Amino acid sequence: MPGLRWALIIAGGYAAGAVGSVLGVPSPYLLASLLVGAVLALSGRVYDRLPGPANRTSQALVGALMGSHLTFSALMAAAPSALPLTAVTAATIGLSVAIAWFLARKGRISRPSAVLGMMPGGSAGIVTCADELKADVRLVAFNQYLRVGLVATTAPLLAHWMAGGSSSGPAGGGPGSWPGPGLFHLVAGPDQLTGLLTLAAVSVAGALAGRRLRLPTPALIGPMLIALVATMSGVIPAFAPAGILQDVVFVLVGMDVGVRFTRDTLRRVRGLLPSILAAMTAVCLGCAGMAWIFARATGTPLMDAYLATTPGGINAVLAAAVSSHGDVVLVSTVQSLRLLVVMLLTPMIIRRLTPDRPKPAGTTAPAGDRSRVRR
Repeated sequence: MPGLRWALIIAGGYAAGAVGSVLGVPSPYLLASLLVGAVLALSGRVYDRLPGPANRTSQALVGALMGSHLTFSALMAAAPSALPLTAVTAATIGLSVAIAWFLARKGRISRPSAVLGMMPGGSAGIVTCADELKADVRLVAFNQYLRVGLVATTAPLLAHWMAGGSSSGPAGGGPGSWPGPGLFHLVAGPDQLTGLLTLAAVSVAGALAGRRLRLPTPALIGPMLIALVATMSGVIPAFAPAGILQDVVFVLVGMDVGVRFTRDTLRRVRGLLPSILAAMTAVCLGCAGMAWIFARATGTPLMDAYLATTPGGINAVLAAAVSSHGDVVLVSTVQSLRLLVVMLLTPMIIRRLTPDRPKPAGTTAPAGDRSRVRR
């Protein structure tokens, strides 16, 4: 039974996260489940992706968590940084396109495949539109999810280091701690039943609205926008996932990234792996440099600036921000802004880089068609 099998795998990821929490690993449920998923996929024990309902549910709950942090007062506090945030977003996209163009020139990768593979954010949406933009879907998917995996693995560790090694909060647990004081405390706020019902309504309504409006990553962005409106109204009880529910959400996020790295995928891109890793390293280092400049220019803590500008993996980055007590408003605002811009601009960038050129008259027919030409 696939459902029971996946339930056992997810339970194993949660158990590994609990052990990581005891050992003081930053963002333990995210990192441990990612590693468990990758080991299972690379060993050939798991061949398929995380079930669609589980993946969409985790995205919706992460979106609700993001939106619940975007209060009016918090957004007003972030307003003075609007210009630097916009500049960082534009610079990140420009850097990714430039490195992709260089990768396409030096490697055996087409420009559409290179650009789509290097775009920072919106992995699911980018992969979805790869066929339409005449890119290699398998290569684009590998590049996108390899970057997400690298970011998801390194962001919690770097955030923990930048924060001075402070113990993580409810989402991560400190050394020697097991999951939270209330095993049945699943949402923020005292009224659990009302909070859970509100969370369910926000998630379902947001996902439906996201699909209706054709938003990028609708299961994530839709609930985030609905949660934002609900939070700013000031009349909705607290509904953000907390405690064990938040830990399970992070397990699903990590597992979804980990199981994508199969042996078959690695075999297909083995020859391109060194150049792809070099390009990704350049993008990540460039984003880290922009984070440092942004932090110095605005007085933002370096950890928050790094999480806000790191290239992609919005679910994993938000998990790291929550676990390390970072500025979730800043991180989710910048990451969401870049996600929307990337999804809107990517088709235009691809078409500018690979313009359709009409074939000149008298062009020789392909080898397979020459016999028909002679006839």
